[in-house]
Amino acid sequence: MAEETTNSLLNFDIEFDDDEFKSDLPTVDNPTLESILNESEDYESPAEDDTSSVISAVQPFKDSGDTTSLSSSDSNRTDRSSRSRQKKKIDIQKTIHGSVLKPNRLKNIAAQLLSAADRVDAGMPTSMAISSLIAIGTSHGLVLVFDPKQVLKWCLGSTAVGQQYGSVSALSFNKDCTRLLSGFAKGQITMWDLTNGKLLRTITDAHPPGSAVLHVKFTDSPVLAVCSDSGGSVFELEMKRLIGVRTCESKCLFSGSRGEVCVVEPLHMNLTIKDHPMQDVMVVAMATLSKVLVVTLRPQLKVVFTHPLKGNPTCLPLLAWHFVVIQVSERDRVIDPVLVFARESTIYFFQVICNNAQDIKCSGLQKITVPYKMLSVAWMNPRVLVTMDTNEKLHVIDVRSEEELEVLDVSSVQLVYNNSHFKSLATGGNVSQALAMAGEEACYQTVVSQNGQLFLLGTKGVYVYTLRNWRERIDVLVKQNKYNEALALALSFYDGRAKAVIGLTASSKNKKEVVSSLMLDLLFEYVDLSMTTLCPEKGKMEELEAYYQNIVPVCVDYCLHLSRTDILFGRIYDRFAVDYIARGTFLECLEPYILCDKLRSIPPSVMKDLVEHYQAKNMLEGVESCIVHLEITSLDIHQVVNLCWSHGLYDAIIYVYNKGMHDYTTPLEELLGILQQAVRTEIQLTDEQIRLGNKLLVYISCCLAGRAYPLGDIPEDMEADVKKNVFQCITRMKIKAEDPTYPYLRTLLQFDTREFLNVLALAFEEKEFNTEEGIRNRQRVVDILLQVMVESGEFTPTQIGVLFTFLARQMASHENTILVNRVLFEQVLEFLANPEDDSRHEERQQALMELLQAGGLQQVNEEKLLSMAENAKFFRVCELLYEKRRQFDKILSCYLRDPSRKYHAFSYITSILNSERFSVEEQEKLKEEAFNQLEELVSIDCKQAAQMVISTMPKNLGVIANKMKSNPKVLFEFLKGVMSCRDSGGSAIHTDKQVNIDPWIIELYVDLMCQFRPQEVYNYIKLNEGYRLEQTLEICRRHKNSEATAYLLEKAGDIQGAFGIILTNLQNKLKALTNELLSPESEKDVTVQFLEVQALILVVIQLCQRNSGKMDEAGRESLWFPLLETVMSPQRKLKDLNNKQIQEDFKKATHHVLNSMMGYIALPTILHKIMQDPAYSTGKFGEVRELILGMLETYNYEQTLMETCKNLMNHDIHVHLKNLTTAAKKGYVPAGDNCSLCTKQFVNQNETDTVIIFRCGHSYHKGCLQSIGSVHVIDGEDSWVCFLCSHRKRGQYQSTRFHRSHSNRGQPKGKDITVDPQHSQALDFVKSFLKTPSRMSLLSELSSSSAPKSHRGSSSIFNQENFQLKLAPPPAMESAP
Repeated sequence: MAEETTNSLLNFDIEFDDDEFKSDLPTVDNPTLESILNESEDYESPAEDDTSSVISAVQPFKDSGDTTSLSSSDSNRTDRSSRSRQKKKIDIQKTIHGSVLKPNRLKNIAAQLLSAADRVDAGMPTSMAISSLIAIGTSHGLVLVFDPKQVLKWCLGSTAVGQQYGSVSALSFNKDCTRLLSGFAKGQITMWDLTNGKLLRTITDAHPPGSAVLHVKFTDSPVLAVCSDSGGSVFELEMKRLIGVRTCESKCLFSGSRGEVCVVEPLHMNLTIKDHPMQDVMVVAMATLSKVLVVTLRPQLKVVFTHPLKGNPTCLPLLAWHFVVIQVSERDRVIDPVLVFARESTIYFFQVICNNAQDIKCSGLQKITVPYKMLSVAWMNPRVLVTMDTNEKLHVIDVRSEEELEVLDVSSVQLVYNNSHFKSLATGGNVSQALAMAGEEACYQTVVSQNGQLFLLGTKGVYVYTLRNWRERIDVLVKQNKYNEALALALSFYDGRAKAVIGLTASSKNKKEVVSSLMLDLLFEYVDLSMTTLCPEKGKMEELEAYYQNIVPVCVDYCLHLSRTDILFGRIYDRFAVDYIARGTFLECLEPYILCDKLRSIPPSVMKDLVEHYQAKNMLEGVESCIVHLEITSLDIHQVVNLCWSHGLYDAIIYVYNKGMHDYTTPLEELLGILQQAVRTEIQLTDEQIRLGNKLLVYISCCLAGRAYPLGDIPEDMEADVKKNVFQCITRMKIKAEDPTYPYLRTLLQFDTREFLNVLALAFEEKEFNTEEGIRNRQRVVDILLQVMVESGEFTPTQIGVLFTFLARQMASHENTILVNRVLFEQVLEFLANPEDDSRHEERQQALMELLQAGGLQQVNEEKLLSMAENAKFFRVCELLYEKRRQFDKILSCYLRDPSRKYHAFSYITSILNSERFSVEEQEKLKEEAFNQLEELVSIDCKQAAQMVISTMPKNLGVIANKMKSNPKVLFEFLKGVMSCRDSGGSAIHTDKQVNIDPWIIELYVDLMCQFRPQEVYNYIKLNEGYRLEQTLEICRRHKNSEATAYLLEKAGDIQGAFGIILTNLQNKLKALTNELLSPESEKDVTVQFLEVQALILVVIQLCQRNSGKMDEAGRESLWFPLLETVMSPQRKLKDLNNKQIQEDFKKATHHVLNSMMGYIALPTILHKIMQDPAYSTGKFGEVRELILGMLETYNYEQTLMETCKNLMNHDIHVHLKNLTTAAKKGYVPAGDNCSLCTKQFVNQNETDTVIIFRCGHSYHKGCLQSIGSVHVIDGEDSWVCFLCSHRKRGQYQSTRFHRSHSNRGQPKGKDITVDPQHSQALDFVKSFLKTPSRMSLLSELSSSSAPKSHRGSSSIFNQENFQLKLAPPPAMESAP
């Protein structure tokens, strides 16, 4: 609960920094704010556009005390954004606001309210006013006035007055707190003298009777006030005293008939602001449910501003005034009143600009949208706004940034609401429904802001909320042991990022000193607690390390931010050093700050501990990374050098020598010596040695370019000497007498020739090598390179090629300054292109390629070079030379001869033929070469070769096929690719991409497939078209491909021929299987053979099923019975076999054949055939029991099925005929007595006139229908259609039902009803309604009862495998209308 205090809380003076105003406020006349704010006179409010961005509107609001300029504020934001992007362990820039509002309960006032309620029956509190005094009205008409020390000063009124006037609904002090106005629920207003507690006036006629006083407000004038009532009207009250008589004159400012005013708020001038142009102007803001108005009362009544205000009907408008310091320019600021008005979830800020009493206007500054509905809005100071939502939560908002600083729940206050006054219950509730709905949660009189304090009137007391000063906000977090948040909040005060800062009014430097001192104290306390109270007493080492890893970065971050490394490495480090784990964690946490250059200097003692700790934990790479980022003065040179040499920390060695001793050659010599020893061993270098060599190359490159290693630049006064010394070091001729010449240069070349020559190439671009002496040094290096690499014979062809490539490039870029004997290039060429040397072929070719591209062989004859490349099989070199000659066909031969690149030949051909950069002649030559090399291309990839031919030479397909007949295997692969391209390229949609192939080529492909892939022929001819049947059949017969032959015979219509071939194959396989089973010596597993037999049986069955429907009974028996005989014959031979499993498998196969043929062969015929077979004719009945029972079950099922279908159809026909008969007998009633077309009545008609009446009720003259064509001839009879219905519902057929002729009215001449056309139409309707194919098919079959019955013809629906009975009741026919 909020803190309770008895101290005086009412400090009502606005705090301004006078020194700041003296220096910053302009001394000239008030500026024209239109020009300053770049706003025109007819400024359009940003509030009218809900989507408009008002970011810039924040900028005019500047703090009235300790603020920086706008530009510095922007820079702070930029700095913060850049800092927030830096990678840190602890984000010390996170936004922490802490507890901003300090709650207090006025205990003495609460006690007095309770006492007054008990003793004098004062009732519950209803309203409140705050100034230098506190006034509280009650429900029984009393007003209690308290001084700032919560002492009851006056008890005004009595319960008798309360009974007459009702509860106190509004209160207001005048400017000097000598007068108090109180409004009542029944409409009366009283004025009290607070110097003596006497009643001065009772005003009963200020507004129309019967309405409650909602607001009564003094202006700055002691004799002028405004009030509003529950009727929505606003009145001006002017107090007068004539001849000792006190009177009050009332004038209506705003009539409630134009919209009820809900709130009135006059502007009160700030006494500390002198000579403001608005001192002589009285301004009042008022708000209805739809708009806000600002009017001036004095010197004249005038509306100066209106603004629409939208919101939920249950939300009241809110108003609040405050004087705010507004930044006009970088140096100038002004103080102007700012009106805040809000409704529901939107807050608007408008500045009132007053040049003089006649020139006042309002300028929109800002709009804030909040995610809740507001009950109240109040200023705490020029920078902070407080809102209350419908859940009774206070929201503290920083105006400039629109950031919510704190949310505080005040539901425990039990806030008093004024809804009874808005409903005017005391006067009978005569208010508008809109005002009553909006005022349900009205709290204008119970939430009051005064001089930075917010007062809430609860049912049992008064609560005040003030902004905590900056120290209090930090202390609150410290008391909660939230040191991280407390430090972050303190840092925001230090950086000037904090919001709602109170009590920190000094210069920027002094503020930082004060906050810095507090932050250090917090750090010390935090570290002490972390090492004692907060530290886990027990735990694993990993847990303790994780604990300290959360503590140490906090200390490091804040010490670095405060630039107090002396504290970090002094008192704080000493405190952590007491514990071994804490000390190690502290040292390890320094590494990220060192690597990002935030920490550049460490005391030598701490650095020594850091090195020892990392050395003990074998984390020396981390030490090396840290050393190169630290200032050399913080290092113990002796310790670091010894450590680095003993553990190979090469970067640290170079850094220490360079920075500490300004020695750039000693580390180079020492490290080159280590690398030299490693290279001389002629074994594979380790990763560590390779890393050393790479570091040396980078170091040499940096030194020769004038850059420091690993970062930075060499001092200018040392740059020339460093370059000279390093160059002399690497080109030194002798180190020791036994060493070869130029040992360092030789070592670097042997380590990585290409990269070292790249280092030299970069160095040669420096200005030192372009002087006269530099040119001589460059030539000297070239001579040394030639001497070391060419003459020694220690280097590989690749390395020599790299050298001469380097030389060729240097000669091209430094023309006439580098001299190399051209004979050497020819010698290198002969060496690289030696055809007798097969070693390192690819290396030599690559070296020659680079040398050629660098221009090092320009003096060599091109023909000679091409010949040497051909002999050496340097096909890429040949390609380069042929490309210069534009002999692209020759390049194709290079691709085909190069084993590693022959697969790229197709992409090369495609790129040449599809490009417009090549002439037609060049493309034709390439085509011819590809045609000549087609067999080679096919052997590489038949599909790509075929794709190439189809896309580039489709008309030559036949020629190519004839040419390749001499090599059938290659031709087969080529045609296979052609067929694959045809299948993947074309489709029914993209017919333009289809490939048309002559039939003879397809037949040739089938012929070749029969030779090389006979097992694929059947599937191919089955899935493809385009071949000629007779020729293909001849090919398959010639190659004895039985499956394909049978398929083609079946396709040709020779069913018996196809059946015979497959049956012969089946008989052969069965014979082989039988012999294998009967062989006494055979132990072979016949499972695979039997599976092949089963597969072949399925093929034959499918053949018979496909064709049985096209044949008569004799033809069907000629297919099925031979098949049955073939399957049953092995069983006769095997009936004495002991292998029961085989016999069961054969019987299953027989059952499958029988089940398949039952749909095509009569059951008695099948049974007769079975019983004649010896395998089933002998023995017991049990052997054939299953077979016979299965046949009988099938017969019973089909008989039942037939009977059920007949019954269903009979029932359906009966139901439909009954419905049709009922409809036909139904009478026809015309809808009117006139024709629906000509509208003439059916009276006085001739006997010959015919009237046609339809079921729908429309009736027509027969002649009218004939004239518009509403008649159709069906089966020789006229069928009439209702014109209106047929046009209204297209597709529905309306036929005539009744014709009548009139001789006179009321005596129609009857005409016989013809039923047959209706029956015909009804039958059509039945057919269209019953769309289930089973019933209609059954009807068709059953209707032809006189037709001769056949055994299960193919046309019968009972033969369909998916036939199912739909035994649902028939749908009811709709009764005819």
